[in-house]
This record gives sequence, structure tokens and C-alpha cells, in this order.
Amino acid sequence: MRSLSTFPRSFCSASLILGAVSLLSACGGGLDPSYSRGHKFATSAPLTNTKKDPSFLAYAVPETELHKFPATRSAEFPVHGIDVSKYQGDIDWGQVKDSGVAFAFIKATEGGDRTDSKFQYNWAAAKAAGVPRGAYHFVYWCRPPHEEIGNFIANVPVDSEALPPVLDVEATPESKSCKRTLYRDEALRDMRAMLEQMERHYGKRPIIYSSVDFYQAILHSDALSEYPIWVRSTKYHPQVRYGDRRWTFWQYRSDGRIAGIGNAVDQNTFNGSQNDWQRWLASQTGLSAAPVQAARHLDDRGSKQLIEEDPAMLPAADQTNSPR
Repeated sequence: MRSLSTFPRSFCSASLILGAVSLLSACGGGLDPSYSRGHKFATSAPLTNTKKDPSFLAYAVPETELHKFPATRSAEFPVHGIDVSKYQGDIDWGQVKDSGVAFAFIKATEGGDRTDSKFQYNWAAAKAAGVPRGAYHFVYWCRPPHEEIGNFIANVPVDSEALPPVLDVEATPESKSCKRTLYRDEALRDMRAMLEQMERHYGKRPIIYSSVDFYQAILHSDALSEYPIWVRSTKYHPQVRYGDRRWTFWQYRSDGRIAGIGNAVDQNTFNGSQNDWQRWLASQTGLSAAPVQAARHLDDRGSKQLIEEDPAMLPAADQTNSPR
């Protein structure tokens, strides 16, 4: 999940109030003088692999074993779904349902005052088509936590049949107005505040969505492990980048093709069997899971198409030209 938008400067007065307790919520247009393209995070995971990766990125399996962990192992899991935003255009949710999609996460909000223009339609149409769906919020790090989640709450209704809400946490180096070096202690504190506010309002424990670089810099060492995690890894099985962290959902590709959606779409899988999915879905929503049509969602990419898309993992020239 990525954002192409920039962030406004209207947060300044509220941030001044909290400035003493949160560097991430600081004012001044969101431009951190300590920030540089190679310095999105101030802390790193304890493991490093400087030969292959930027300084903080690490493999959790030996390099000689990497060939055993391609992202195409997503086919080992029977329950598959998607996540969408306005960038998927007009979606025919009836076709999506018929294609065997078992769940969908729908972008609702971003930062303190942005909403996804397709959210209300997707939220209603997915439910009408019988696709279990949840909403996600994309965090920008230049707003106080209560403003971030206040925006989400204002736009996402409480629905007992909805999947748990999702907090999407990634660095935002492409923003023109919110370039920040993320400090682990402050990021975790603000995340906890947002997650707790979500849980109080919706009555369900939220899910954390994380990119690889954010996880290894901020969420490593079991930080916030009491919350379910949805991991992004488009080249490898999650074990390679997330080690033994137990994950609930895995985003394994961003160029998927699904009937009813004209543009490329992120594809995900649930970590468990069909019976596990039925139990999890019932516990979260009271809904009964539809029969799985797993064969329609097998990953047919070749090994050369498995490319990690997190900006920190791309060559410097590719980072500079990144459209995200």
C-alpha cells in the first residue's frame, strides 16, 4: 500500500501543543533537518547484511537458502484476498466475489484530513457483494495520533461485520511536506496511541500493516507483538524478512490481475487453512466464510519477476525516480 499524495501544513497549531512530547508530530511543514534520502530511520534491527542490503536490512535465513523462500510460496495458502484504493478505479465487486476473492482491505483515510475518494463506494459495494472487508488508515508522521485516528473514525462507520481496522505504517520519503527521520521510541509510542484509539472505538484489536524496511527499523524484536501484523514481501516468503514473527496476512504481490478490477491490484493471503479462516472470520465478524477457490489465485510469476519494491531495497537511481 503506497500513497502518491503530499501532506498539507494545516496541522501546525495542534502540533505545537504536543511538540514537547512527540518529535514525529513536530511543526514547520514536516521537514526534518536531520532527514536525508538514506536516513529515513534513526534506529535499525540488530541483524545486518551490508553485502546485499542497506545497512539495517537483513535476511533471517542464510543466503544459500533464499531460493527456497520465493514469494510464489503464497500458493501454499488457500485463502486469498486483495487491498484496494482509488487507484484501482471503478471496481465490479460482483465479479471480484465470483473470482474467489475471500476478503478485501479498503483504503479509507490518510493523515489527519485526507480521505480516499472511492472508499464510501467500495465499502458499501464490497459488503453488498458478500466480500468480507475492512478499512485501513495510512499514517503520515506529521500529525498527532488523535488527529490521524480522528480522521479515520470520522469516515469509517462501526460495523460488527467488518474486518478489524488496519494501521498502515511506512516511511513517507516521497512526501514533499512530511519528510521525517523516524525514531523508534517515538514511532512506537504514537503507534500505540493510534492502535488503542482504534480498538476503543471499533471494539476490535487493530491489525498493523508494515513494509519490510519499517519492520526491521521500528517493529523488530517483537515490538507491539500483541497486535496482529499484515506484512509486505513481494520477493520472498515472510520468513526471510520478518523471521519468526507470526503474521496474519501477507501482501505477496502488487501487480495482480483480478476479474472486476481494470488496474493492477495488491494480492494477499491469510496465514492458515480454510478451517482457520472460517474460525478467524467468525470470531471477528460473525460471518461464515464462502468456499475457497484457491486455484484462481495461484502466483504465476517467474523468479525474475520477484522484485522487492520497498524503496530502501532498490538501487539509488531507482529510488530517485520512484513515483510513489
